[in-house]
Amino acid sequence: MRSMAWSTRELAELAGTTLKTVRYYHRIGLLEEPERAANGYKRYRVTHLIRLLRIRRLVDLGVPLSDIPAMRESDENAERTLRALDAELKASIERQQRMRDELALILRRRSLVDLPPGFDGNVADLSEVERSWLMVYSRVLDATAMTTLLKLHSTPRPPVQAEFDGLPADADEATRQRLAENYAPMVRRQFEEHPSLKDVATSGALSSPVVLQGLVELYNPAQLDVLRRLNALLEGTLPEPS
Repeated sequence: MRSMAWSTRELAELAGTTLKTVRYYHRIGLLEEPERAANGYKRYRVTHLIRLLRIRRLVDLGVPLSDIPAMRESDENAERTLRALDAELKASIERQQRMRDELALILRRRSLVDLPPGFDGNVADLSEVERSWLMVYSRVLDATAMTTLLKLHSTPRPPVQAEFDGLPADADEATRQRLAENYAPMVRRQFEEHPSLKDVATSGALSSPVVLQGLVELYNPAQLDVLRRLNALLEGTLPEPS
């Protein structure tokens, strides 16, 4: 019975892959070169097809090409590679599920897309500047600090916050001082209720270049002056209102 042999193109078609892929597998030593006919053409047999199909099977499962040779060496190597891949897939599935949960939340409240992951508070109650700051803070604060900030922003905004947001750049000194004095008790209460905020204040993260630039770009001169006065009150360098 005359033995069957295939060309490279025929082998690729039988395996459901491309001519380029077969040649690449040869080049990296993953698929052995077949014998050649008298005319110089390669003559692939069933053993090559089986090998190619096994390679494609592993690739379809997500096994990197670089790991396949070691898998052929021993069952131990094969199991270790497959278990590592399984762990990666498990982590990927969990990450994608978290993404789906986040998308479901955003579909219910589209404006959440402008906020860092994990925020599920009252978005409508946040100003554009507050949303911007949460995004900035997500790049400079650790997970614990961000959790605390998200909790703070999940509660209704106090009137003093709304007044600060709407403060005009030409607000007089008396208005700026009054606003800082009204702000101080609220900030002190937040520090008492959330001790981790003290770590944020002393960590140096709030003096990072991106935060300092944010202050300049997101606040007008009057608001910056209120923050300076507030900081002085909190540090006790200015007298408390009687």
